[in-house]
Amino acid sequence: MSVLTRDEAQLRAQLLDVHRYTVELDLTTGDETFDSRTVIRFTARSAGDTFVELKPAELRAVTLDGEPLDPEQLRDGRLALKNLAAGAHELRVDAAMDYSRTGEGMHRFTDPSDGETYVYTQLFMDDVQRVFAAFDQPDLKAVFEVSVKAPEGWTVLANGVTEHRGDGVWQATPTPLISTYLVAVAAGPWHSVRTEHQGLPFGIHCRRSLAPYLDTDADEIFDVTRACFDRYHEKFEEPYPFDSYDQAFVPEFNAGAMENPGLVTFRDEFVYRSAVTDTERQTRAMVIAHEMAHMWFGDLVTLKWWDDIWLNESFAEYMGYQTTAEATRFTGPWTEFGVTRKAWGYDADQRPTTHPVAPEKVDDTASALLNFDGISYAKGASALRQLAAWLGEKDFLAGINTHFARHKFGNATLADFIDSLSSATDRDVPAWADSWLRTTGVDRLTPVIAAADGNCTLTADRAGSRPHRLTAGLYDHDVADEGRLVLRERLEFDVPQTAPQPIGKRPALLLLNDGDLTYAKVRFDAGSFATVRSSLSGLPDPLTRAVVWNALRDAVRDGELPPTAYLETARAHLPRETDLALAQGVLAFASGQIADQYLEPEDRPAALSTLTALCRDLLRRTEDGDHPGLRLIAVRHLISVAAHPDTIAAWLADGTVPGGPEIDPELRWRILGRLATLGATDEAAIAAELERDPSATGQEGAARCRAALPDPDAKRAAWEAMFARDDLSNYLFTATAQGFWQPEQADLVREYVPRFYTDAVAVSARRGPAIAVAAGRWAFPAHAVDTENLRLGEACLCDADPTPALRRTLADRLDDLARALRVRGRQEQAAPAENGGQEAHGDQGAKEEQGAPAE
Repeated sequence: MSVLTRDEAQLRAQLLDVHRYTVELDLTTGDETFDSRTVIRFTARSAGDTFVELKPAELRAVTLDGEPLDPEQLRDGRLALKNLAAGAHELRVDAAMDYSRTGEGMHRFTDPSDGETYVYTQLFMDDVQRVFAAFDQPDLKAVFEVSVKAPEGWTVLANGVTEHRGDGVWQATPTPLISTYLVAVAAGPWHSVRTEHQGLPFGIHCRRSLAPYLDTDADEIFDVTRACFDRYHEKFEEPYPFDSYDQAFVPEFNAGAMENPGLVTFRDEFVYRSAVTDTERQTRAMVIAHEMAHMWFGDLVTLKWWDDIWLNESFAEYMGYQTTAEATRFTGPWTEFGVTRKAWGYDADQRPTTHPVAPEKVDDTASALLNFDGISYAKGASALRQLAAWLGEKDFLAGINTHFARHKFGNATLADFIDSLSSATDRDVPAWADSWLRTTGVDRLTPVIAAADGNCTLTADRAGSRPHRLTAGLYDHDVADEGRLVLRERLEFDVPQTAPQPIGKRPALLLLNDGDLTYAKVRFDAGSFATVRSSLSGLPDPLTRAVVWNALRDAVRDGELPPTAYLETARAHLPRETDLALAQGVLAFASGQIADQYLEPEDRPAALSTLTALCRDLLRRTEDGDHPGLRLIAVRHLISVAAHPDTIAAWLADGTVPGGPEIDPELRWRILGRLATLGATDEAAIAAELERDPSATGQEGAARCRAALPDPDAKRAAWEAMFARDDLSNYLFTATAQGFWQPEQADLVREYVPRFYTDAVAVSARRGPAIAVAAGRWAFPAHAVDTENLRLGEACLCDADPTPALRRTLADRLDDLARALRVRGRQEQAAPAENGGQEAHGDQGAKEEQGAPAE
């Protein structure tokens, strides 16, 4: 299928003014296809040629102004409209469309728990063509009038309020002007909970089999929704622009959520079947806040072309975290952002595939899809947080409100956004944008402390080019408790500096970017690094600890700190941690990157033993029941790093961890997956567990466990399911891939490493971007940290012509692999842990080596 280029979109936007779509969908025609009838009313500003997009199973009929067009003229998803006269036109299209199993277009899912079927649309970027005919680009906004014929017993949700007209037909109220990719329909026997707020109908919806779990959390979800809605109305002068606000938790959703106006769709893992931590609930609240922010920034005002996708996502990311912190009971969203989300941005920004937050030009939709990454989300949100600190919140919001007023129900560019912000301040916003939004890479800030006559000064040495509004925290040892650190002072200053900053006597710890308001790697002076190693857990603020843990993480990845030193620091300080996001983030990095990739295979058992001991320390500390979230995190990670099956098998048999928690379905599948990896269970046990839990989550758990079995036949069956057949849904493909590669089974799966590159290219070409990303992310042999795997991957990029989505994902994974090889190669030269790695953390820092496979 062809992709839409920026030049084509600009020409079409100059020619056409699209007024209204009337879309009729019939979901009663069978399990494989649905009927789609569309009427598009538009005006040609001058005579000319153009095209409409559609990807049908069968194109039955097309008429333009009452005259039939030949359906056989459809080529690569485009139907030419030639010799248009200037003036008004009406295009009618009648087609049968395929349902999807990959989360793109009209996704169809049958719940294995009760046999009920659900469908929903995901039309982002260019997938509206899988559902109805459209002039598919964001700056051809129109009114959409949608009706849906659905089976008896179904409810239909859409962008506006829906009404059942009889005979299974549901009519949605016409939308205001919106872009094609924002149209949404969700249909099925939904379980719904409804309320009203500020005169608007609010609803939350899920599969019937999840009804008890949604009902349990309905009050919390509505409380967060109302709080965010009210807070946005305090921030934004434009009122909420749509007639209702529904939130549908849908199955097998590829993203976290999608900001369809009036009908936000979320992955239904946010309806919790098993115990979760409060940080996970906080994440759900943040996603609710994120998607609601899009109602203004993204839906009311929409990008003109996909090069400004960061405007949508960075703004919603920033507002999501900020509004969750301001308006809900959750107090730690910026800590979670710092330790988890921001690391995603830092990692992406150091790869060869990095790009500016606001790229100069995105040539086509295939290229645009690749920019949905840690840069557009996490780095962009970090940049906006720095911008708000630099401008001040009042001027920042004034500029945002000017932007909404100027461009509501229209489209805007980066230049428009900068102009709106500039109208509210005397600061040079265009220069800031050039420094922050048009550049790539991560600045590095290193403290240089000079002493004279008992007093010290601080200079923040910057490796990079961006200006920073920076906070430095000065911490001293508590005289009553050497293990505790107390804040002496936080100093705010700009980098580059006009003069060194006086700081008085040398502190025990000097931390640049305390409060995490800028986007940069930070390093320590030697004395501060020694304090970190001895007293990290004594820092009073979890956000401060997040900055420190991120600095240690960066140092490991850059080859400046031995991975074992990170593990030792975690072993010493994490048992005293109180913040859930920090405990989860540190354990995830320690197990997923350090133990599985950065250490040599012969060193992995010792790392797993260290992590097991750390988790047992957390379990002992939480025996009183006062920290259930920390205890749950410890249990999950102890399962994941267990080198022997006895303890976790006993938990599974007993149905509980001594002292809690109970082994709920999520933990049962987690234990069974680890037992499968260790060869301590079999197909009969997996089948029995699936009979006990036949839900969609159970199906995924069984697929993951079967793929993890250390048996040649199990591996062969899993591989064929992923790459030889095309019947796995996106979620079952991912689950199978997650189970397949295990470091403990390197010899067993060695023959599949070269096969991956050939088979991934083929399946991506057949099944499209969603499966391509899943194959590149989850089916990649990340455990095989060796030069041969790197050579095979580079050859694939050079010679095998992978699809754009697979090419980008593979390039990122291969860069991670090259980094792991560099980290392993530097371990013999790294400073020994007992002297704190001070050689790598001196006053002047160290230069990061660059190098990675090229695309």
